[in-house]
Amino acid sequence: MTRIIIAGAKGRMGQALLRVAEKFPGLAVAARIDLGEELAGVIEDADVVVDFTAHEVTVPFARLCARHKKAMVIGTTGHTGAERTELLNISTQIPMVWSPNFSTGVNALFWLTGKAAEILGPDYDLEIVEMHHRLKQDAPSGTAQTLAQILARARQQQLDEVARHGRQGVTGERTASEIGIHSVRGGDVVGDHTVIFATTGERLELTHKASSRDTFAGGALQAAQWVIGKPPGLYDMQDVLGLR
Repeated sequence: MTRIIIAGAKGRMGQALLRVAEKFPGLAVAARIDLGEELAGVIEDADVVVDFTAHEVTVPFARLCARHKKAMVIGTTGHTGAERTELLNISTQIPMVWSPNFSTGVNALFWLTGKAAEILGPDYDLEIVEMHHRLKQDAPSGTAQTLAQILARARQQQLDEVARHGRQGVTGERTASEIGIHSVRGGDVVGDHTVIFATTGERLELTHKASSRDTFAGGALQAAQWVIGKPPGLYDMQDVLGLR
């Protein structure tokens, strides 16, 4: 039996995790915590901490997991560069699954995006459009950033040199090297992502649309079971699904 702690239990994803966990075989929720509640008092009750909180909370939680040798699943996004660096360092001490998106469909989209970029080559303009609910705190989404990183890697580019976040005014012609990333916010959209490959005469679009957070919750719980017993290191949902 895998015992988990859900951090961020009162949030939208936390509620989905609790809902799905009730029907998840071989898994038990040992504790649930949210804003103002301490992880330290319950961490020994569990094997894995599943973090869907806020970016400034993830690092302190990861430090605590490292001290107690507990695995971690991270679904929180919006981390700063310094926070990302520290999390990478902590992952050398404990097994950590850190993914911008735990959906099986989105991880298939990651794989397909890389393959399409390889097949189509440099003559296609690359654009990413993502839409989420009006309450989302960060932009672009972690999923969109991962898609952009996949595209940049396929073209042997540095993303921070070619990313173009929206356009306004007289921008001039689109350059061949840039990767457009566009964020839309409104309503209660769970998460839509489209990768556009456009060239003269044709356009290919890869799209994933999520209609329920239960999809992400199921993937995160699958990751929590998978990470038990793994060597210290940084993993993501591609590893969990065997897509490497």
